[in-house]
Amino acid sequence: MNTSSRDFSVEGRPGGRRNRLMIATACALTAMLLSASAGASAAAAITGYRIAHNTPGFIAHAKDTGALDPSQTIAVTVWLRLRNTAQLDRLAKQQRTRGSAQYHRWITQAAFDATYAPIARDVASFEHYATAHGLAVLYVAADNSYVKVSGTVAAIEQAFKTQIDTFTFDGRSYYANRGDPVIADAVGAHVEAIGGLDDYGFSPDLAYPTATEAPAAQPIAVGSRSNGLFFESQCFRGVHTQAFTDSNAKATYTGNRYGADIGNTASGSLPPCGYQPSELQTAYGMSPLYAAGYDGSGQTIVITDAFGSATIQSDANLFSKIYGLPQLKASNFQVVNAPGTLNFPGNRYFGSPAGWADEITLDVEWAHAMAPGAKIVLVIAPNSGADIDEAVNFAVVHHYGNTISNSWSEVEGFGNPARLQRDNRILEEAAVQGIDVNFSSGDSGDFAAAVGFKTVGFPGSSPYATAVGGTSLALNPDDTIAFQTGWGNNLTRIADKASLGSPPDDPPLPLGFQFGAGGGPSLTFAKPDWQSALPGTMRWVPDVSMLADPYTGVEVIETINGVPSVFTIGGTSLACPTFSAMMAIAAQTAGHPLGQAAPLMYQLASANDTTDPIYDVVSSSSPGNVTGSITAGNLTTNYSADQLASPLDGTTGYYSALYNSPYSTRWFVLTFGTDSSLTTGPGWDDVTGVGTPNGDYFVDALSKL
Repeated sequence: MNTSSRDFSVEGRPGGRRNRLMIATACALTAMLLSASAGASAAAAITGYRIAHNTPGFIAHAKDTGALDPSQTIAVTVWLRLRNTAQLDRLAKQQRTRGSAQYHRWITQAAFDATYAPIARDVASFEHYATAHGLAVLYVAADNSYVKVSGTVAAIEQAFKTQIDTFTFDGRSYYANRGDPVIADAVGAHVEAIGGLDDYGFSPDLAYPTATEAPAAQPIAVGSRSNGLFFESQCFRGVHTQAFTDSNAKATYTGNRYGADIGNTASGSLPPCGYQPSELQTAYGMSPLYAAGYDGSGQTIVITDAFGSATIQSDANLFSKIYGLPQLKASNFQVVNAPGTLNFPGNRYFGSPAGWADEITLDVEWAHAMAPGAKIVLVIAPNSGADIDEAVNFAVVHHYGNTISNSWSEVEGFGNPARLQRDNRILEEAAVQGIDVNFSSGDSGDFAAAVGFKTVGFPGSSPYATAVGGTSLALNPDDTIAFQTGWGNNLTRIADKASLGSPPDDPPLPLGFQFGAGGGPSLTFAKPDWQSALPGTMRWVPDVSMLADPYTGVEVIETINGVPSVFTIGGTSLACPTFSAMMAIAAQTAGHPLGQAAPLMYQLASANDTTDPIYDVVSSSSPGNVTGSITAGNLTTNYSADQLASPLDGTTGYYSALYNSPYSTRWFVLTFGTDSSLTTGPGWDDVTGVGTPNGDYFVDALSKL
């Protein structure tokens, strides 16, 4: 695998953590008049409108390294206010309230534009303001929601009365405005947010099953396989005892064993483990749906991503050939490039624009795997940070489909909070049209280790989005579910590399929390009515969950350095497209759009019963959790399962196992169900939401709502 284009995990400091440092914070957004003239005339000049809360939060934690090159050209997006927002809020609530005359009576984009969208006069006014300040108008959204302009940094600073500096944070360089922008014209009263004054944006929620090195992709000879899996599907074995000895100490560990042996090169059982489509189809109870003709036919799953992948269709078709899925062609696959400009020479989160290829590959292949009859429209934004939210708006306005899957997120508290509120309105625009928009919940647990405070991922935290959390999944030999935990992994290293003779670590080396599903209360949005049974006053994340753990991840086929290759991957980036596929099948079954999934989730029965629509994920401790002892000289030190699984941070139920990494050859105690301070328990929880969908029972129950 070409590791130069990926920010892979390193021991004790997973790259996935820093990839989640994105934006958002609490605050209602208003445009506030800075000053008015002293004259009594009604036509008195206005000196400026401040666009409040439009300064990214990360700069408070970053080092200012000076002014950005004033001759550099950048693009910014000026979002205009919607009209009649109180009326829009009422409509959205009525549409999701059973018994209301408006329940599931969706409106068209034309009806939305007529009543709620910004008007052409305000667009024209801002265009005039922009050109008067030397800016070029690049694009006006079809619903008048934004105007995209470009210019030199000096011209942008002058037009918006703010200074743009460069900053370093967590070893990376960014640019951002130092203060809220100001528009010195009456049109400023109609501006809700300005994006693009900083480049600290969204990133994919991907995770790789690594401990110390990047996972190696396995080359595939095109046409060499007709069907079958590459990686071991039986991820968990019985209790093993493993001893490690050197001249200083002898260590003995006993407990569950995870993953195939690292020397195993047999086709179909490569270490550590990974699932193929037929296995997840069986695990999630999809086979009866397919047999009845419910495979997403007649539905469209829209996927938004950034930068693009030059090989996505050929990769997905090789994937489909290998796993017995329909080929993607013009009738069922389309790539749409959302309007925008490529300002960033590289995607700083994954090393280069090519880093998004993994995300695109995962999204397309696994949405197709779970809903093989659905059409897929891939909407590409050219910049990950600046305009992927514009790609969502583009998909909504053009109504490419009734399900939109977004495997990326930001961190509430680290970016431009004004744009957060604007994006929330995009999602409300989708909701009133019956479009279900799903987002990954994030891969950094409660985010405290990543950003220093507990928060959640946005846009999943919007009350008009559905947040998809994650699980770890173990299968029986017949591919039914053996057990699930909430997704969260800790690592403790117990022996060094095989090339060194696997000497024991004395004492064991705790590497701590690696990654896990995002969750908890929003810092921004109030609790919606459909979460009324949950505690507190704020919106809770997530709503639902599916497989996300990369250690029990899935196989993807992607061209790496010109060679078709297979590797395993996870993250809530996996959970989101597989859930979106289920929603597409549910809409096909119902015969009409179901709208936002989240309010529906809380109306379905959830229990540990194989016939309930939602399977309640409840993590419990395994009797085979790893324990150990180390003898050095005459001293023996015993280590309990809890000590080897630490930090537990309130978790009482988890699964731990001995793991020999095929990437580094080191040995670890690897845990499942340890998600920072988030915990999995009966009913709704902040790791898995209400639980995981139960195939045909889930689809049947949803379609009847």
